[in-house]
Amino acid sequence: MDFLEKARARGLNSANILSWLSLQFMTKCGFWPGTFRLYLKSRLLGVKIGKNVRAHGKVGLLRWPGGAIEIQDNVSIISSWRRATAASLAFPTRLRVFGPGASISIGPGCQLSGASITARSTAIVLGKQALIGPNCIIVDSDFHAPWPPEARADSPGQGRDLPVSVGDYAWIGMNCLILKGVSIGRGAIIGAGSVVTRDIPANTVACGNPARPVKSLP
Repeated sequence: MDFLEKARARGLNSANILSWLSLQFMTKCGFWPGTFRLYLKSRLLGVKIGKNVRAHGKVGLLRWPGGAIEIQDNVSIISSWRRATAASLAFPTRLRVFGPGASISIGPGCQLSGASITARSTAIVLGKQALIGPNCIIVDSDFHAPWPPEARADSPGQGRDLPVSVGDYAWIGMNCLILKGVSIGRGAIIGAGSVVTRDIPANTVACGNPARPVKSLP
């Protein structure tokens, strides 16, 4: 009885207990279906996947012949709005490479939430424990030649593709767009909603459209 009185004093009614149990179930057990599907798809599609990788929800994979996708150890992929904490996810996480030589490498300990990463002909590399916030997009290409204008619909402009690198421990805020040729330094923070069109130094806070450094971190 003393326990029940203390529980009531703290507001622990049956609804609160069920809410807490639901959260614990999603956190501790909700990754099993998504993780199983991810490992199965990786094996079928020739995607390299490390140990202790977890996926909450479906993860889209597309690997063109000759391309490569690698997901290293201890990566966490949140691909369901039910598990996302900071924001709802617009779409599930997807990793896609088009054409021989294109590659995506997700470093050990990275965390992705509803990210879309597409490498058409070069490499996109995420370093160790990089954090990619909800609904971010990372690309290595314009996907259309910008000039002449009458050729945009038909000319892929593949010769303009450039690799992308996100350094160890970098943090990309929600709804960011990382464009081709960008290198984000170790430990950098990119503010939410930013469009990154140029390199960002290590240990720097950058934000805006286009993203510019606003603060140096110790």
